[in-house]
Amino acid sequence: MAKIPLILLIIFPFLVGMSTAQSLSANFYSSSCPNVLSVIKKAVDSAVSNEARMGASLLRLHFHDCFVNGCDASLLLDDTSNFTGEKTAGPNSGSLRGFDVIDTIKTQVESSCAGVVSCADILAVAARDSVVKLGGPTWTVLLGRRDSTTASLSAANNNIPAPTLNLSGLISSFSNKGLTAREMVALSGLF
Repeated sequence: MAKIPLILLIIFPFLVGMSTAQSLSANFYSSSCPNVLSVIKKAVDSAVSNEARMGASLLRLHFHDCFVNGCDASLLLDDTSNFTGEKTAGPNSGSLRGFDVIDTIKTQVESSCAGVVSCADILAVAARDSVVKLGGPTWTVLLGRRDSTTASLSAANNNIPAPTLNLSGLISSFSNKGLTAREMVALSGLF
């Protein structure tokens, strides 16, 4: 089974902090959808058990979502007549996986508590649960993110580090998000 570096503990507050200026809480769904965390964990455990690489893929989905206008699930939006989504951005096209796992989780969560849990929170919890399933550390995920209603291909192309960047380009890209070179290695080295 793949192992997740402990340096990721340093990175997760950054990803949580990119969720915009919303009031987040560890018990946000405690009364409105009390079983949401167990539903997500069970689905993630199943997906990662079927294919260990899916754990890193789910973490990568969250990472790529957070790099474009915060952790708002805009990465999950398909193209519409009003915008071209982020899925076809250079750093995402043909390389992101796990959308089907998130869709499955969302369907399961909706059957328990329809219209309550955001996809942005599902992505954040699935990323954490993937790391834990692979033997990495756990952390408290603050919940209450709102889902975006729009996406930006341009922002994704400009904000997500391109796979063709050289070392100085990667360091600069991560530095623009407040991350150190060490944190950059922890995140980009996983994928």
